Amino acid sequence: MIESLEDLNEIAQKKLCAQGDCEDEIRVCIGSSCASLGSEDLSKEIAQKMEQEGLQKRCRVKGVGCNGLCSEAILVSHQKKGATSEDLYTNIEASQADDFIALLQNKKDLKEKLYDLQQAFFFKQKKIVLENAGYIDPNDIEDAIAHGAYQALFKVLDTMEPKDVLDEIKQSGLRGRGGGGYPTGLKWESVAKVHSDTKYIICNGDEGDPGAFMDRAVMEADPHKVLEGMSIAGFACGASQGFIYVRAEYPIAVEKLTKAIKQARKYGLLGKNIGESGFSFDIDIRLGGGAFVCGEATALIASIEGGRGNPRQKPPHLSDHGLFAQPTVLNNVETLANIAPIIQKGAEWFKNIGIPSSTGTKVFALTGHIKNTGLVEIPMGMSLRELVYDVGGGASGEKAIKAIQTGGPSGGCIPEEHLDISVDYDSLKKIGSIMGSGGLIVMDESSNMVEVARFFMDFCRSESCGKCVPCRVGTTELTDLLDKFVAKKASKSDYELLKNMCEVVKESSLCGLGQTAPNPVLSTLKYFEEEYLEGIADD
Repeated sequence: MIESLEDLNEIAQKKLCAQGDCEDEIRVCIGSSCASLGSEDLSKEIAQKMEQEGLQKRCRVKGVGCNGLCSEAILVSHQKKGATSEDLYTNIEASQADDFIALLQNKKDLKEKLYDLQQAFFFKQKKIVLENAGYIDPNDIEDAIAHGAYQALFKVLDTMEPKDVLDEIKQSGLRGRGGGGYPTGLKWESVAKVHSDTKYIICNGDEGDPGAFMDRAVMEADPHKVLEGMSIAGFACGASQGFIYVRAEYPIAVEKLTKAIKQARKYGLLGKNIGESGFSFDIDIRLGGGAFVCGEATALIASIEGGRGNPRQKPPHLSDHGLFAQPTVLNNVETLANIAPIIQKGAEWFKNIGIPSSTGTKVFALTGHIKNTGLVEIPMGMSLRELVYDVGGGASGEKAIKAIQTGGPSGGCIPEEHLDISVDYDSLKKIGSIMGSGGLIVMDESSNMVEVARFFMDFCRSESCGKCVPCRVGTTELTDLLDKFVAKKASKSDYELLKNMCEVVKESSLCGLGQTAPNPVLSTLKYFEEEYLEGIADD
């Protein structure tokens, strides 16, 4: 049971000393991408074979979360004691356990599998949220503590008042990473000001955008960072209960979070009177059924309460009338994973990363026609071109990049000539897209942009809760119109109707799903109008 910062530091020191007894460490990625190729079996087999060879005292083997380079799975890293960097091996087969035994015995070098860590994919990243991904064992709370977990929580409990925490988060400039970009400190402050005996903190892990897997990776790789961020939010706002709403289609994330919560309770880092401070806070998990609309705040809350995931009109806002009609803070996974580093290193440190209007970093999931498919974390303000071509490695095939989609079904398609724009909330909005939660889909010249818009509109149509007419009927009619353009059977009047209906759906829908559903159509109409005109049949 951890009752003080001294207890926390003692556990960290013991763990580091125990780890220091080994000359080598082999880390096998057990995140979703690598696990799908058998990485967990590989990790177990390496450990078993080391024991058979008498190498278990010399080398430690552990499963770790995703370091981001998903296109090169399975990933295995090897680091010698005292070395400042690791050797990263890519495209490993689940049957190659013997090769790593031979590597430890200096009988094999595996140079053909070695990845150059100086390449731009890693070199140009700045990791805050993902700093421990690929290094700590998400199943071991002591490994997380040895890498700094819960230091920020004890700093808060021992040296800060709720107002101090609120001021620090406000001064950091942290904006919501779920897509809205609302200042996190102001959201917390609005709940902190409300007088209520019961308040809630909700972590939104219902990641529903096609091509997005940022939050999943964070929950799988470093669950304690999410729990710590929620606890600090609870302290700042006067809440004693938190909920993590995560989709049931993320079984590995659910497993890691469940273990992390149990371990945190066992060590006294969740529950009553944490650190003998008088502050109590606990966290439970609620599973979602994969409804995209439940990413909207009020629909998510309805789902947690056991109802159908329908959005409601606002006001009242969550700060006054949220979960079970009580004041509620709702942040997404990435936002909460930024909290502990900000508290530990300070608001000024965070403000010096990124740009003044969009501080810190942003995690992106790179998918589509791009070489380095995977997860990256970059400082705000980097250009889209640098992100796509340098970090992402450019197009995966011989065709040139035509456009990128940011923000998922709520975002827009940006043509290649606009890729010099800065990655920040305001710049993306100016050209008809949004940051979104961080999904970034790259499309080359083989892509038909009308078909792309039709895909996203059909997705929104199928995911609409049907509560309001503009979304329920409008997305259906827009999908049917786009079918005509794809089949090259549209008329000139269909073209005008398409534009007008986009505006109607956008302006009159009840929630964010309907309000943003036309964005992919509007952005492709703006930048790729000729492809729509090609879909108009000759009179």
